[in-house]
Amino acid sequence: MMEERILRKARADDCPRGAAGRSALGWAAAVLCLAASVPVRAAEPPRFSGERALALATEFSALGPRVPGTKVHVRGRDYLAGTLRQLGARVELEEFTAARSLYAPGTRLTNVVARFNPDAPARVLLGAHWDSRPVADEDPDPRRRRDPVPGANDGASGTAVLLHLAELLRARPAPIGVDLVFFDGEDGGIPDSVATYCLGSREHVRRLEAPRPAYVIVVDMVGDQELSLPAEGYSMNYAPELVRMIWGRAAALGYTEFKLDPAGPIYDDHVPFLEAGIPAVDIIDFEYPYWHTVADTPDKLSARSLEVVGAVIVSLLYAP
Repeated sequence: MMEERILRKARADDCPRGAAGRSALGWAAAVLCLAASVPVRAAEPPRFSGERALALATEFSALGPRVPGTKVHVRGRDYLAGTLRQLGARVELEEFTAARSLYAPGTRLTNVVARFNPDAPARVLLGAHWDSRPVADEDPDPRRRRDPVPGANDGASGTAVLLHLAELLRARPAPIGVDLVFFDGEDGGIPDSVATYCLGSREHVRRLEAPRPAYVIVVDMVGDQELSLPAEGYSMNYAPELVRMIWGRAAALGYTEFKLDPAGPIYDDHVPFLEAGIPAVDIIDFEYPYWHTVADTPDKLSARSLEVVGAVIVSLLYAP
């Protein structure tokens, strides 16, 4: 069942091609140059609070399913943009129209981009999708499969990690530039058609200008109460140095939830960056029994899991 899910979302022959496949050594150099270009602060990094992240995920989920084309979706966009502006970020809205997908033709989508230390030339990008899937097509009850997915783990968990990171970046700026990108339209894809997924990250990559991020970390489905984070297949195949850096930092911090074991490929918001030759990693726990069901609700989330993921990212940002 697990293998079938992955194959429906990403098949082996859909691996990134072209520039991404030729630039692995360049990625390693970019990461190492970034680490060498900023001072390591003597002070301890700020503490990432799993309880705070859980509260943010619960609050965001309470808006309702963030399905593009609905009023809740508009409220979700405004919530993100307003919150991030209050936290001092330079906020940009990337508006675009949905391509072929489960959405109605012409549905408007919006990426929310929050830049901290926007003039710093050394930058990293952290991403998460904030939308909800329009249909719960994996629900065990056939009568519920046309209902929208609440998206507490599949959407709100990664969003909450980024929102709490924004709070920390406001309170204590990192020594590098940080772009938080909340992707829209990740989860409106048609099964067996990877080209209909990840519309927001595709659009963001299309608009990328210099300076491009040294690397990208996408967090998706990271609130599972039984968190297990193997090395996702595309990440390991096309950005192995970055995977080892992240998983190595997690090991140094004592977080055994990060397992440097190979996992199947998952077509997610990191892939468009890989295709553009930018090192990118997907931190994801796909062993989630409520995936694409109406039971993907906040009571399934764990503060501990959110804290593990957030703490590793904080360590990378403040002591690269």
